[in-house]
Amino acid sequence: MARRPGRQNQTEKDLYRKHADFCKVISHPTRLQIIDILRDGEMAVSDLALKLQITVGNLSQHLSLMKQRRVLESRKEGNSVLYRLANPKMIKACCLIREIMYEQMEQDTALLKRMDQSHAFE
Repeated sequence: MARRPGRQNQTEKDLYRKHADFCKVISHPTRLQIIDILRDGEMAVSDLALKLQITVGNLSQHLSLMKQRRVLESRKEGNSVLYRLANPKMIKACCLIREIMYEQMEQDTALLKRMDQSHAFE
């Protein structure tokens, strides 16, 4: 059966849903920091909490959601739980988005500067 133009198959719909879910997971600044910190390798929960300057309880909620959505993986070592990124490509994705945000900030700054200059002698 030929596919009609403009119609999505179920796999494409599922992929868009998963993509949106992933974006929801990384939409919190603390979760973005977690991804950035774990870019260098796995880390224990207590060390992550110290680095982020948040409580272990607060951090655990973020880690649980990120693990559930397969952004992170964990393993137990003695009494510690170590977390790592499930897929290092997430770093590239986050860096690309960050570059876009930085470029937009630069454009906004340039626009404000031009506006200030054009109103300098009013």
